[in-house]
Amino acid sequence: MRLADLGERSGVPLATVKYYLREGLLPPGRRVNATQAEYDESHLRRLRLVRAMIQVGRIPVATVREVLAHVDDDSLGLTVRLGAALWALPHPAGEAPGAPAEAAGPSREAADDPHRAAADLLVDELLARLGWSAARELGALSPAHRALVATLATLHRLGYPLDADDLLPYARTMEQAAAHDLDRMEQLPTPREQTEYAVASAALFEPVLLNLRRLAQCEESNRRYGL
Repeated sequence: MRLADLGERSGVPLATVKYYLREGLLPPGRRVNATQAEYDESHLRRLRLVRAMIQVGRIPVATVREVLAHVDDDSLGLTVRLGAALWALPHPAGEAPGAPAEAAGPSREAADDPHRAAADLLVDELLARLGWSAARELGALSPAHRALVATLATLHRLGYPLDADDLLPYARTMEQAAAHDLDRMEQLPTPREQTEYAVASAALFEPVLLNLRRLAQCEESNRRYGL
């Protein structure tokens, strides 16, 4: 398809499609002559992903470019490719993508803050009991690990401490969710499409999980206490 067809099929204005091409968010098409190129279904899929990340996920263009660079890196194994793409996404609890972290050992924050130190120990205990070896090995290199520690430290500081027994049922539920995520991802034919799906799920699908949890809480409360 030509560039105008790509814009029409995606519903993205042609000027925006050209901007995404200039910014490297959309791969160039196959050149057919000096002034024209052809695009295929992979471009359409990528264009829809970029549009969703920017418009729905409110992710900055520079971050989208970084995420997609990992998605397109065929030199990486699938686990590293997924991890790099997902780590580049914005994370909660004030953890910026690529924020510096110590590879091992207690952080300066943990040394200065007993709540942070307690959270570090709690997360290490939790991961050990779960048998999540990759998560333990990556440790504070992972934005998700840092965000979890920061959140638990804040809860501890505010007088709502948790222990590993409190967190285990949630973590086991997340194991099941992760298995379902990868089962769905593996239905796609290529590592690039699989990584695109994982990025879309992380950027756009997590609010679905949050709201399902809140609806489930409402339903369970009704079962126990009535309306």
